[in-house]
Amino acid sequence: MISQSPAERAQTTSLQPTRRTGGYALIDSLKRHGVKHIFGYPGGAILPIYDELYRFEAAGEMQHILVRHEQGAAHAADGYARATGKVGVCFGTSGPGATNLVTGIATAHMDSIPLVVITGQVPRDAIGTDAFQETDIFGITLPIVKHSYVVRDPRDMARVVAEAFHIASTGRPGPVLIDVPKDVGLEEFDYIPVEPGSIRLPGYRPTVKGNPRQINQAVHLLAQAERPLMYVGGGAISSGAHAEIQELAEHFNIPVTTTLMGLGAFDEQHPLSVGMLGMHGTAYANFAVSECDLLIAVGARFDDRVTGKLDEFASRAKVIHIDIDPAEVGKNRAPDVPIVGDVRQVLVDLLRRCHELGDAVDRTRTADWLARIKRWSEDYPLSVPQHADSLSPQEAIVEIGRQAPDAYYTTDVGQHQMWAAQFLKNKPRRWISSAGLGTMGFGVPAAMGAKVALPDEQVICISGDASFQMNLQELGTIAQYGIDIKVMILNNGWQGMVRQWQETFYGERYSASNMEVGMPDIPLFCQAYGMKGKVVTQREELPGAIAELLAHKGPMILDVRVTRNENCYPMVAPGKSNSQMLGLPERQKLDRATELVYCSHCGAKNVSTNSFCPECGTKL
Repeated sequence: MISQSPAERAQTTSLQPTRRTGGYALIDSLKRHGVKHIFGYPGGAILPIYDELYRFEAAGEMQHILVRHEQGAAHAADGYARATGKVGVCFGTSGPGATNLVTGIATAHMDSIPLVVITGQVPRDAIGTDAFQETDIFGITLPIVKHSYVVRDPRDMARVVAEAFHIASTGRPGPVLIDVPKDVGLEEFDYIPVEPGSIRLPGYRPTVKGNPRQINQAVHLLAQAERPLMYVGGGAISSGAHAEIQELAEHFNIPVTTTLMGLGAFDEQHPLSVGMLGMHGTAYANFAVSECDLLIAVGARFDDRVTGKLDEFASRAKVIHIDIDPAEVGKNRAPDVPIVGDVRQVLVDLLRRCHELGDAVDRTRTADWLARIKRWSEDYPLSVPQHADSLSPQEAIVEIGRQAPDAYYTTDVGQHQMWAAQFLKNKPRRWISSAGLGTMGFGVPAAMGAKVALPDEQVICISGDASFQMNLQELGTIAQYGIDIKVMILNNGWQGMVRQWQETFYGERYSASNMEVGMPDIPLFCQAYGMKGKVVTQREELPGAIAELLAHKGPMILDVRVTRNENCYPMVAPGKSNSQMLGLPERQKLDRATELVYCSHCGAKNVSTNSFCPECGTKL
């Protein structure tokens, strides 16, 4: 990467060099990039940076949020970034401080979230000597960052920070690590700032605009398809392509399904929405992807939790794949039309081409297809059980979604996450969940980050009793800064998803998944931190308790005791096709098995799944 030297910068900027430390250069550079909040935990190697941060905080120029564990810092910065689209920033010291950040870095990397992670390091002359609290965090994190730096000369600090923000936020977003030896933070030099946008990185040029020829091919396929389906992932959220996705869907009358990361990219109340697909997606979304003739993948990566058995995923369909990362296009599924570029920009150009062609599109072409999907949605709706002797977790999700439809929701990972994904109707950036890595303990610190970023918005964490205990120490952070988040725990006394898998696939051998003993008394636990906690055990208590949770001034936790052995359905078993879901009623399974479908070979209509195609003789 080529950038200006300090001498070149001095000649091209009106700013005069001033005698400063490397630590000052770092904090000042963060300020110039618009950083208002930093989540972190100090330690010996990073103290020179914290010493300079003290001056900026005292001047009211930025705020440091002291977490109780570095993993919480990474997740909070991640939640901050997901809620705003800005780069999140977190600090950790050398050794265990740096390694405690690793899970949070990996979480952001898997979900393409822009972070700048700054770690302290032992002095330059001690690197490689196994000095106290030395770890090679540069090497440790190489597989889970977009780029890494070790700053060995303080004169490089401003350039490195500018490059890090540019790399983290452009192209496919992701985390960037900056490792700063202690003596680099202390060393004085003639500091010349680098303003955002002034750097030159000739070797880093993400493709933004799609190839016009491929866009034309995509328009042709869209105009011809009778059973199209748009499959929308997290790239649509990162790109801000929500309006363009809706316009494209309406222009061609295309149903839309989203991934866990893509929730909110398309209005789930829209008549063309079929909800989430994949392992715990809706039956009608999974049936649709199994039988579509054209799949338009928008900012999605054909993840295994989405595709099920890959060679049977959309096996009847031609594929258009739009993604900014060329490494993802064709990685898991070879597309018929690959389009590399920024999702929003590609859709803008694609729509422009559609409008140039005029009103030649036959929007009635998909009418039979939409009617068929509608029938599936009526026959296989998501169910909300009501048990005589217990409160179902789905009831709690539906009720909080009803009372707080516009909130920012974070989740932890497990059954509660899937129920929340199924029943909450989200808006762009208001669904914040660890998808790719599946990180338990993500929800509470991510909610902290989102609330710090958006203090006037309602932020709610949906957690489980097992996930909540992963990072419950962050209640100390919440209490110290008065971070007004609400937490609803769906407490079933298990590691719920683990128990479900053990019941379904491991002969009901519940090895090390029972959490019934050891969960803290939530009202007492909250009282210890100076906040409010409440327990709900009965259905009739639920609406009032949720109303109290939402109205309370300050942080509050609601412990909802739910049906102990409830399973999350529908579910696609590992290695199975998306059309083979567990948890559907037996009668509906029979109806599905004998339903008339399309031939995968010749496309003939009204073919039984249990016969040979009468047109071409293919066995179905």
